[in-house]
Amino acid sequence: MIELKATRNFVSAPLPMALAACELRALPSVPITSLAPYPGHTDALRKALGGFPEAGEVISLGNLRLVWAGRDLAFAFGEGLPDSLDAHCALTDQSDGWIGLELHGKGSEALLARRLPFDLRKLPAQGAARTLLGHLPVLVVRPGPETFEVWVWRSMACSALHALVPV
Repeated sequence: MIELKATRNFVSAPLPMALAACELRALPSVPITSLAPYPGHTDALRKALGGFPEAGEVISLGNLRLVWAGRDLAFAFGEGLPDSLDAHCALTDQSDGWIGLELHGKGSEALLARRLPFDLRKLPAQGAARTLLGHLPVLVVRPGPETFEVWVWRSMACSALHALVPV
């Protein structure tokens, strides 16, 4: 039987690293669960959770962060989902499928804006957007004015790092 060993994210990358006046670092692994409401159940799901993000929205609920991830889809980052949600939505553990990078510091918006095909100035703090980083589909979350999280499929982690770090 093959034994798999867990490794830390971006094990071969020199992270954290400085990019101009910003810092790029790997985000720690957290539980990520996708929530896809069944047709007609969005209001019941919103009531059961205490909220459900609209397009581009991020909602903080204690230790849980709900991030809009697409049409009728949200990602729950963290722990603390109520047990009864499966009556209102399809739940899928995404924890091993995604990996995150954080870009923080003065000028982070300008640095990231040159790599994304949309206007980051329109993404408010506590906002989220699905877009492309080069040719990679990513989820961009803006926790604060000078902080951005870039979430990408784990299999594309090195490509995402390459797209963010100028050669």
